[in-house]
Amino acid sequence: MADYKSTLNLPDTPFPMRGDLAKREPGMLARWQQNRLYQRVREAAQGRPKFILHDGPPYANGDIHIGHAVNKVLKDIIVKSKTLAGFDAPYVPGWDCHGLPIELQVEKEYGKDIDPARFRQLCRAYAASQIERQKKDFIRLGVLGDWDHPYLTMDYRFEADIMRLLGQVLENGYLYQGLKPVHWCVDCGSALAEAEVEYEDKTSPAIDVAFPVLDPAVLAQRVGLEALPEATFAVIWTTTPWTLPANQAISAHADFYYDLVQTEKGVLLIARDLVEACMARYGIAQWEVLASIRGTSLEGVMFRHPFYAREVPLILGEHVTLEAGTGLVHTAPGHGLEDYVVGLRYGLPVDNPVGDDGRFRADTPLVGGQSVWAANKTVIEALANGGRLMCQQTLKHSYPHCWRHKTPIIFRATRQWFIGMDRVGQGGESLRSRALDEVERTRFFPAWGRPRLEAMIRNRPDWCVSRQRNWGVPLPLFVHRQTGELHPRTRELIEEAARRVEQAGIEAWFSLDPQELLGTEAAHYHKVTDTLDVWFDSGATHACVLKVRPELNHPADLYLEGSDQHRGWFQSSLLTGCATDGHAPFRALLTHGFVVDGQGHKMSKSRGNVVAPQKVIDTLGADILRLWVAATDYSGELSISDEILKRVVEAYRRLRNTLRFLLANLADFDPARDGLPVEAWFDIDRYAWVMTSDLQAELETHYAEFEFHHVVQKLQTFCSEDLGGFYLDILKDRLYTSGQNSRARRSAQNALYHITHALTRLLAPVLSFTGEEVWAVLTGREDDSVFLQTWYRHDLPKDAPALRAKWQAIREVKAAVQKRLEEVRAAGGIGSSLQAEVEIHASGAKYAVLRELEDDLRFVLITSRAEVIEAPDAAHERIEVTPSPHPKCERCWHWRADVGSDPAHPTLCGRCLANLFGGGEPRRHA
Repeated sequence: MADYKSTLNLPDTPFPMRGDLAKREPGMLARWQQNRLYQRVREAAQGRPKFILHDGPPYANGDIHIGHAVNKVLKDIIVKSKTLAGFDAPYVPGWDCHGLPIELQVEKEYGKDIDPARFRQLCRAYAASQIERQKKDFIRLGVLGDWDHPYLTMDYRFEADIMRLLGQVLENGYLYQGLKPVHWCVDCGSALAEAEVEYEDKTSPAIDVAFPVLDPAVLAQRVGLEALPEATFAVIWTTTPWTLPANQAISAHADFYYDLVQTEKGVLLIARDLVEACMARYGIAQWEVLASIRGTSLEGVMFRHPFYAREVPLILGEHVTLEAGTGLVHTAPGHGLEDYVVGLRYGLPVDNPVGDDGRFRADTPLVGGQSVWAANKTVIEALANGGRLMCQQTLKHSYPHCWRHKTPIIFRATRQWFIGMDRVGQGGESLRSRALDEVERTRFFPAWGRPRLEAMIRNRPDWCVSRQRNWGVPLPLFVHRQTGELHPRTRELIEEAARRVEQAGIEAWFSLDPQELLGTEAAHYHKVTDTLDVWFDSGATHACVLKVRPELNHPADLYLEGSDQHRGWFQSSLLTGCATDGHAPFRALLTHGFVVDGQGHKMSKSRGNVVAPQKVIDTLGADILRLWVAATDYSGELSISDEILKRVVEAYRRLRNTLRFLLANLADFDPARDGLPVEAWFDIDRYAWVMTSDLQAELETHYAEFEFHHVVQKLQTFCSEDLGGFYLDILKDRLYTSGQNSRARRSAQNALYHITHALTRLLAPVLSFTGEEVWAVLTGREDDSVFLQTWYRHDLPKDAPALRAKWQAIREVKAAVQKRLEEVRAAGGIGSSLQAEVEIHASGAKYAVLRELEDDLRFVLITSRAEVIEAPDAAHERIEVTPSPHPKCERCWHWRADVGSDPAHPTLCGRCLANLFGGGEPRRHA
């Protein structure tokens, strides 16, 4: 018996079924570097419209985690898709290099007693080592960028430009020095920015405190009573007893009503809506309301401090609420922002008896020398002993913590440098107002980012930009020792300091003798040694990178970071941009969520649920991680686990198998030799190209709108259903059994060639290594790259709309036939679908469409015979399936009556005889 297997056009490709990504990807990275791929992409894109995604700098401390991987992969997908879309999209990565975490690492290794200049030297070296570690991992993710020339906030020029930007903020009227309460971390020994504060649960003592009225007659007159007893009290509620030594007033709300309540513990002044809750809390069963008064009528009534010989006024403030407590608020302007604001209006002292170390000054009565936390107990005991403690409970509540030390912070008034949100700048507009206008002009992905950032800007306090640290960009300012005023030549002096820093780094300021710049005036001025908040450093990147690097533009088209950066980099960039240029440094903001485990839990070492990107890359490959990122809707939390990654691997395998099939059937195809105009292709081939073009149009839109999970979903559906489950399944017979150079086979290969070109480009931004691997096989050139291309373009058939309608109708019939075939197979009537013969009774347009396919209908249905019979109407439509009574062709596996018609080839059907020894079978449609 003859062996006809060798006569088939069997698939052949060097593109392996197994990706072995973890092993292959490093070799591709080496070729990218050797071939200068990033530089070649830049050269190829010259002259195109620019698209600038500005990289928010990760902090140069510690190995990258899964959140870093998500961030960098999303950025890379955008940059690559924009490049393929015909833009010049350079990507300049950067790092944030100053700040306390680096100081802590250096202190841990070298101790604290180090000369400051040496300390800064060690911090710089540490940051540089961390950058190299992180850079290696980012490159391994397949992220293309100018890794040889990243921006670093510790570069001398960068440090100088940060100082220059501060000078612009000052010149525009937004920078000032003030004594006001700021977030203060005792462990850091420094003020904290809003973005450096996180909220965690804390258990605090919650106490109700009685403030005796100074003159009961005055209060009695206000409420219309003849007299009140000496034991008349205003009652406040607080969870920070340690702040009571700094109390300067009691705040009430002008519009609330307050009751004077006769009780066994005296007459108590409490907000009317909270009286019952307070009585229950104090254990008072019987009471009587003597009088009521509106808050506005209480203004100016004087009370005695509960344990100091101090008189405190009752004042009015909008910050007073009825959510908890008594409706009267203990007010210490030195320990709370709202207290400070209302205190300014009433001219209250800003008293802060607490030092940098979180301990009360030694001369503070009652609590001198104690830590604030120890003082809680002392204060409560004093209140109890003096009969001023109405109630003591414990309360678990959300409380600000330092994001580095995870310890509770305090509010304390210190002299710091601030950027004023409500100061009116040179443009005649407040910074807050300008920033809100810019938020309105910005595009947000997803849309919920706008109200979130808007609310934060609307409610944020002034930005405290000074820190009491060593490793940071200095505030290059000279302050008059007597008046506290800045030197009249401050702008000029900042530029002179910046020039020195540009040559020698920040050490040039710290080692500067003021006489070098001020001459004989130096004795009258104090050189500021505070450093800038690191958020100012990173917020300055629009001025220090976008305006400096010639390949970039200002403003950027897009900033992309995690959702926490609404409080961080997005805000600091917006505020520095508005304070200097009058507008935001970005046109759009994209926010992604945080990574959680498969059950939605936050990742933590204690839970043991941390997924390290390095491990995923080393075992599964970077493309698997990239596919997971792209397939997940980043607008919410991104879930990852071993089980989720297994599903991603399976999805990748299906995509890879499709790509392998396409490549394997193009092994002998030469487009220059075998190319055909699209109108000369078979019907189904033209339809397949229309499907692919439709997919590309959809995916181009999804890429442009940064909807990558839709890109992945539609690619997977297209490969599994439109190609694998329909077109390629039908195509196998024609590819394998037709004559090698027949029009039937070359038509199919033409379609596959163009489909492969389109698909390779469409998946390359996500599956960068796989896309590059496909490209090398498709083009036969390892020195070329898919990233030097743009989205694929090829002629569409003139009858594309008719093809869509026609083949959609055919696919619906095919689905119905497949269902019927499966029923017969399950009943044991047939084995494969090729063993079946099908009769379709159809009417109207359906009959016309099927009839047009003629004998090619059997190839579409993948049966050995298919006949369409006209039914009188839809009610008489049906599908009949019967097993073929004929023998099976050894070569094509069709069951046909003409098998054995040639004695020389008794196991072949007539079609195979024609394809092997004759002029080929007649086919037009499929």
